[in-house]
Amino acid sequence: MKHTISVTVEDRPGALTRITTMFARRGFNIDSLAVGPTERPGVSCITLRVDCAQHTLEQIEKQIHKLVNVLRVTELVPGDAVERELMVIKVSAEPERRAELVSTAEAFSGRVLDLGPDAVVFELVGTPEELDSFHELCRPHGVRELVRTGRIGMSRASSKRPRSPRLAAIN
Repeated sequence: MKHTISVTVEDRPGALTRITTMFARRGFNIDSLAVGPTERPGVSCITLRVDCAQHTLEQIEKQIHKLVNVLRVTELVPGDAVERELMVIKVSAEPERRAELVSTAEAFSGRVLDLGPDAVVFELVGTPEELDSFHELCRPHGVRELVRTGRIGMSRASSKRPRSPRLAAIN
């Protein structure tokens, strides 16, 4: 099963390396990885997407929390979290087909970043599933280039679900 883990760390050299090395040593592949600053100076958030069993996830969370510079470890539970990705995609687009592509992008809340003589570059922000859908709709036109960020997320502001005792003990 796929899980999204949010790890809050101090901005120190080697923090990311220690976390990713722990996954590699245990033979887990990281499907998605994003790192960025938080609202607190000197603190970053690492968001990882991994495929593992629930029991294994609990062990991973405990081991991550023991690492130097780790402040907090949280699983972003589907339904209780908001998750997004950014995609930039260059699609072949003859002038007579551009209107169709642009309207499709707008339906996904996308926007045109660049317009060339035979291609259009779009930017989309959404759930990974929404981005997958837009990518599939662009395939018949010819996708020339595509890049995506790793998944990022946080717990919902409206979440009333109490934190699990396991996570409370880790944090």
